[in-house]
Amino acid sequence: MADIVCRACGADVRLSVVDLGEQPLANSYLEPEQLNGAEQRYPLHPHVCESCWLVQIPEVATPQEIFEDYAYFSSFSDSWLAHARAYVELVIERLGLDEGSRVVEVASNDGYLLRNFVERGIPALGIEPAANVADEAERRGVPTIRSFVGRQSAEQVVAEHERADLLIANNVLAHVPDLNDFVAGLAVLLAPNGTLTIEVPHLLRLVEETQFDTIYHEHFSYFSLLSARAVLARHGLCITDVEELPSHGGSLRLYARHGEQPASPRVEEIVARERVAGLDRPEGFEAFAGRVEAVRDELLAFLRQASAEGRSVAAYGAPAKGNTLLNFCGVDSSLVSYTVDRSPHKQGLYLPGSRLPIHPPERLFETKPDYVLVLPWNLLREISEQMAGIREWGARFVVPIPRPTLS
Repeated sequence: MADIVCRACGADVRLSVVDLGEQPLANSYLEPEQLNGAEQRYPLHPHVCESCWLVQIPEVATPQEIFEDYAYFSSFSDSWLAHARAYVELVIERLGLDEGSRVVEVASNDGYLLRNFVERGIPALGIEPAANVADEAERRGVPTIRSFVGRQSAEQVVAEHERADLLIANNVLAHVPDLNDFVAGLAVLLAPNGTLTIEVPHLLRLVEETQFDTIYHEHFSYFSLLSARAVLARHGLCITDVEELPSHGGSLRLYARHGEQPASPRVEEIVARERVAGLDRPEGFEAFAGRVEAVRDELLAFLRQASAEGRSVAAYGAPAKGNTLLNFCGVDSSLVSYTVDRSPHKQGLYLPGSRLPIHPPERLFETKPDYVLVLPWNLLREISEQMAGIREWGARFVVPIPRPTLS
C-alpha cells in the first residue's frame, strides 16, 4: 500500500477499513460503442486516520475526471425533492430569511434546491462544477457559477457577489480531495454572522448498517461528527447544532458559524454515541470488513439460486452506490439481466463494470421479472410505491443492505 497522508490533519494513515478491490469510477456510465473497450479501474480501499478519525480513500482520479460531465441529476427522485423543500421551509423560518438575504449553495447540481428560494423571492446563487448540470439549473432560473470551490475561487466569487447569509453544502464535503482548501473556501463565502449548513452521510450509520456501497471514488472522505467538527474548527468554523436525517441511509445536517459559539446538547449526544461505537479507536472498525464479505456471499448465493431455479432478476436504479455493490460482488448480466432508471440521462447507457443495460422503468412491466434488486435501497419506500404494480405477477423486491432480504 502506498503511503496515505490524512487529507484533514496530515498524519500518516495506515489502518484499513475494507478492501473493495479495483473498480471503475461509479458514475462513468458506458455508451454502447464503449462496450468493446476496457474500462479503467482504480483501487477502492478506505483507511481511517488514527489521529483525527477521518475515513478516507486516496485521490486516484481527479475531480475534473469525475465531475465535469456528470450523470447525476438530483431532480429525478421525488423523495429528494421533498427533502429539499422541507429543508428550505425549515431554514427560512429558523434564520428569518427574506428578499434581503443572500443564499449560496456549493455543488448546487441542477438547481433542485435553490429554485425553492428563487420561487420565494430570496436571492440565490449556485456554484456547480459540472457544466451540463449547471446548464440545467440556469434553464430553471437559478443563476449558477461553473466552478469548483476552494479558497481562491471563493475569493473570486466574493469579489463579484455578496457573502452568504446562508451557505449550503449538501452532500459535497465527502466529494473534495483537497478538504482543507474546500473548507477554507466555505469560510470565505460565509458572511461574518452567516450560517453554514452541511449535509453528509453519517459514518456511524455506514459502519453499523454495513453500508459499504456508499463507498466509491467520488466520495473521498466519510465523516463522523467527531471528524467533521475537527476539520471545520481548523478553519474557524464551529458546529452549533446537528440534526439526524434519514436521507442516504442516514445523514447528519450540521449547522456551523464563524468563531466560538455555544452548541446544542445534540452535538455532544451524537459525539458520545460515536465514541461508544468505537469511531475514535481501531476496535470500532475491526468487524466491518467481515460483515461486508457476508453481504457479498449472501447476495451471490441468492442470485445463483434464483438462476438455478430459472427465476429472472432485474434491478431498479442506476445509482453510484449500486455500482460499488455490483462490482464488489462480481454481479453481471448472467445473474441480473438489466436495470431501469427514471433519469433519461442514464437510459440507453450501461453500468460501469457490470455493464448492465439501463432501460426506462416500463421495461419491468414488459419482461415481468421474478425479483427486482433495489440498488438505491435508501429510497425503498418511494420505489415500492411507484412500482407497486410488480406485485401483480408476484414479483418481490430484493434489498441488499444491511443484508439481503426480500420485501
